Amino acid sequence: MTATLLDLNSDQHTKVDRAAIESRLSSGDFFWLDLENAGPDDFELLRDVFRFHPLALEDSEQFGQRPKLEEYDDFVFFVVYGAAPSPDADRLVELHIFYSENYLVTVRREEAPSCDELRERYSRKPGQLERPIVVLYRLLDSLYDSFFPALEDYDQRIDNVEDEIFRDPKDEHLQEIVRMKRQLNRLRRVVGPQRDLANQLYGGISTLPGSDPEAERYFRDIFDHLIRVADLIDSYKDLLTGAMDVYLSTVSNRLNLVVERLTVLSTILLPLIVLTGFFGQNFGWLVRHVGSLGAFLLLGLALPLVCAASLIYYLRRQRLL
Repeated sequence: MTATLLDLNSDQHTKVDRAAIESRLSSGDFFWLDLENAGPDDFELLRDVFRFHPLALEDSEQFGQRPKLEEYDDFVFFVVYGAAPSPDADRLVELHIFYSENYLVTVRREEAPSCDELRERYSRKPGQLERPIVVLYRLLDSLYDSFFPALEDYDQRIDNVEDEIFRDPKDEHLQEIVRMKRQLNRLRRVVGPQRDLANQLYGGISTLPGSDPEAERYFRDIFDHLIRVADLIDSYKDLLTGAMDVYLSTVSNRLNLVVERLTVLSTILLPLIVLTGFFGQNFGWLVRHVGSLGAFLLLGLALPLVCAASLIYYLRRQRLL
């Protein structure tokens, strides 16, 4: 478990414990408490000191939820997602947020680079007198912007797969296409609800503590970013569908070429098979007239070869070979 208490209005960093939290709450100074790999003691702190609603606490302990916003009497509870950077661009980062005008509490199970970068930024420049709603905006904006590097990675991967399919389609390419489509579907399932969540904040459907028309303009910017993310995901899914069609068409064309060659080969061999079968019937006339080496070379070898050469010539003239 890693806990960080950050006072955004001063350069004092107090050890994270119950007394420090109670002191911050009683003073009314805004602070940010970041809980990574939160354990039972941390949730007990949230229950006994912050006195969060039991339903919000229950949701904060359960990961794997859909993005949502829930309003309570004196705070708002968020479930939001971001994306980890390469090489873990396929991994979603889930963040639970308790927000009010007096505090920002984040609960996460894993590393969230965008969250860490913002926290380090405030740590390097203590005493920044930013409104609590601005800090929340910056946190949400950094999380949502983390989708763009991950999607750029998908763009490069799709281009590489398409180029390799044109050169030499393999089963691995089809598996990679299916794998990327599943990953994009996972992203789409969290980006869609988060876009609706940002629309609530921008459209005034949900009101945040300390919000005003100016703050809503910033959340409109977040809403625009999520629209772009959703559009990129949909366009990449279409590209993958097109890549799959190209793969199937290329494989089908190769199969047709193999079948065509086998058909031509069978056609060339057909007269030879007929002649050998004819000789194999042991007709009396054949038995009586193929009694010398010259007759065998003429009827048994020369005639089949002439027929095969004539057939090859015909097929080439017809551009079938």
